[in-house]
Parts: sequence; structure tokens; C-alpha cells
Amino acid sequence: MATAVALPPATDPTTSPIRSVREAVPADLWDKQVGLLIRDCPYDSVMAARVLGQGYAYLLTAMHHRGERLGLAPSKLVDIGVHTIILDTVAYAELCERFNGGIFLHHVPDAEMKDDGSVMRTADLIASDGWEVDLPLWEDAAKCGPCRPGNDAH
Repeated sequence: MATAVALPPATDPTTSPIRSVREAVPADLWDKQVGLLIRDCPYDSVMAARVLGQGYAYLLTAMHHRGERLGLAPSKLVDIGVHTIILDTVAYAELCERFNGGIFLHHVPDAEMKDDGSVMRTADLIASDGWEVDLPLWEDAAKCGPCRPGNDAH
């Protein structure tokens, strides 16, 4: 039986400093991964950068909250950015080394989507951690997410 975990509410962006993932990702890697999204998805460079940025914000938040078993979940669109990041395995391992204490953050998707509000709670937590949240990219799956709840993965 899964239990819902209450996450803190989002911070007010007018009073909280907003961090940009562009400060955490080397420019050459960013450009490469934006290019991969443009190649593989029907995105222009603006949409690719939005999706990638939210993918990084999601992963960096998951790493920051490692061990808390919050059952974080990306939206369908954000998950595309996450997959672009984790499929570049050398760069992803380096990200885990730098931001997750060298511990590889595994991706453990479920086949069935869950309807527990975890996607929007995840967006709130990302905002609480100070990352910019591109809300329209999260609303595509406001009540469902593909990742397994309650484990120490994403």
C-alpha cells in the first residue's frame, strides 16, 4: 500500500532567488542535448531548451532529496528531457558524481501511470528548492506520473 507524502508548498518566486540549471550544466553539454532533442522530437530550439531545463531541474531535485523516498514524478514532457539526460550515460554519471555524492540515481519507471498528484507535488518541490519551474510543461500530466513511488530512484 502506497502512502502519500506531503511535500512542502512552492516558494513564492517573487521573494525567493531562482536558480537556473544552465549554471549547473556545461554549455557544450547543454548544446549537445538540446540538439539531441531537436533531432529526436518535433521541437524547435526554444522548446527543446525548456524540456531539457525542466529535466535537469527534476533530476537535481531528486538528487537533493535522495533517501527521502518522496515518490517524485515528472510530467510526460519533462520525462522526455530526463530521458535525454540519462541516455547520455557518461555525462549522466558525471552529473551523479557532482550532485549526488557519486551515487548513481537509477531510473525505475512503472508501466502504469499513477493518479496520486505526485507530478504537481514534484513541481512544487522543485520550486521550493529554488529551481525555475516552467509550469505549462508540468500540466500535461497533472495527476499522473510514470515513476515508481516510495523508492530511492526517479
